[in-house]
Amino acid sequence: MLVALDVSSLDEASALLSRLDGVLTGCKIGSQLFTSAGPAAIETALKRGFRVFLDLKFHDIPNTVAAAVREATRFGIFMLNIHASGGLAMARAAAEAAVKAAGDFGIPRPLCLGVTVLTSLDRKALQREVGVPTSVEAHVLHLAGLAREAGLDGCVASPQEIGLLRLAMGQEWVIVTPGIRPLPIDDQVRIATPRRALAAGADYLVVGRPITGAPDPAAAATAIVAELGVP
Repeated sequence: MLVALDVSSLDEASALLSRLDGVLTGCKIGSQLFTSAGPAAIETALKRGFRVFLDLKFHDIPNTVAAAVREATRFGIFMLNIHASGGLAMARAAAEAAVKAAGDFGIPRPLCLGVTVLTSLDRKALQREVGVPTSVEAHVLHLAGLAREAGLDGCVASPQEIGLLRLAMGQEWVIVTPGIRPLPIDDQVRIATPRRALAAGADYLVVGRPITGAPDPAAAATAIVAELGVP
């Protein structure tokens, strides 16, 4: 389970990691914290012993994405992602850049994931606003297949698609699942409880506000871990 460090400053992130030390071992650093604090956020998490999932969802021309992945790999993170909707060439450039960078720097290669369909989108939004004339499930499977063809390790998808992905992509495919809520609330429409997502076949669960917004983040994280029955 990874805590989403969706906070606005390095001090907030550091304080949160201090409170979660000994409860969780991984964190997700996304656009908000990285824009605020930059690479220092990654360095802070790594120094505290947390593995880092860099959730910046790279989406640009292949050369630019490859360069970004190279720099991300340099930090020593264990996982990163790109938007699978950027196309096969972009995804392949990301996968190849991670392999080369890890070799150049003499460090383990990070897992590279393709983001499929954001958890804030439902079928109506996908069709009317994004212009994809198919179901969410079908588009997730399509993008996951593209990511695998490009050499990526897995994908990011909502809890509702986990079972379909596990069946279609096999046991080695890494599935990372945001939209994890003890109760179905807030602005993500395709969500599930932690136990349900794990049972469906997710490898990593990303949990944000139920932990970071709790009066006692450590107690909230401990309760979710206890519900799952795994570390």
